[in-house]
Amino acid sequence: MTAHSTNTYRRSTARWSLIRIATRLCRRDSTRSDPAEHIAVPRWWSIVTAVIIGLLGSTLCTAGEFTLTEQAIARVGQEHGEYARQRVVYWQELIHSSAGLSDMKKLRRVNDFFNALDFVNDIDHWGKKDYWATPMETLISNGGDCEDFSIAKYFTLLEMGIPAEKMRLTYVKALRLNQAHMVLTYFPSADDDPLVLDNLDKVISPAAMRDDLLPVYSFNGDGLWLAKKRLADSKQVGKADRLAPWREVIARISDELAQ
Repeated sequence: MTAHSTNTYRRSTARWSLIRIATRLCRRDSTRSDPAEHIAVPRWWSIVTAVIIGLLGSTLCTAGEFTLTEQAIARVGQEHGEYARQRVVYWQELIHSSAGLSDMKKLRRVNDFFNALDFVNDIDHWGKKDYWATPMETLISNGGDCEDFSIAKYFTLLEMGIPAEKMRLTYVKALRLNQAHMVLTYFPSADDDPLVLDNLDKVISPAAMRDDLLPVYSFNGDGLWLAKKRLADSKQVGKADRLAPWREVIARISDELAQ
């Protein structure tokens, strides 16, 4: 492991102290029962989110952020077992072998990798009605639900060099199941119909072909959009820090990176 990788993974004490302060404040507000409820945020959050999103906006969008030291990987094995360690090793190999690949090949590899994990609902997996896991939590536990898979795909593709502006975590209604669902969408360009990375239909396809999905809203590290009739049509209404579960998962990722 190079010194660069180690330095990338461990940030300065002063910077992480600021993030931990914001993290503690984040954990005071933990709510969710319906996708629409994610959007309501108290006014006092404006300062808190400015701190944590401002710091993490650059922190989590740079290649090398999720490069783990050998010691960190060994600790996963000690704490969670050999199979968990192997999954993390495979994840690291997936990321590091992506140099020179086209975006489409990266999308397929990442989509297949996380879709191979077990699907488990949050109540059974985490003992909570709703929990957005970090990529490490998903890998270590060998499973998750649609939100966990979408989040893991998003951050892994960021790590592979795909910019945030090309991707959105997209809440939809899965019409055949009659329930809320999350997918990752990828925009080849701003005006293109996005591609859908999904754990229900594991084949990546244009959104126009997914008439089983009714878009609700989408977000990434840069913004929050309310959807119209098509996934390609949306209106930006603010920042993703309006979503309490997103703030919480960012806070937990910051803790993981600080260890």
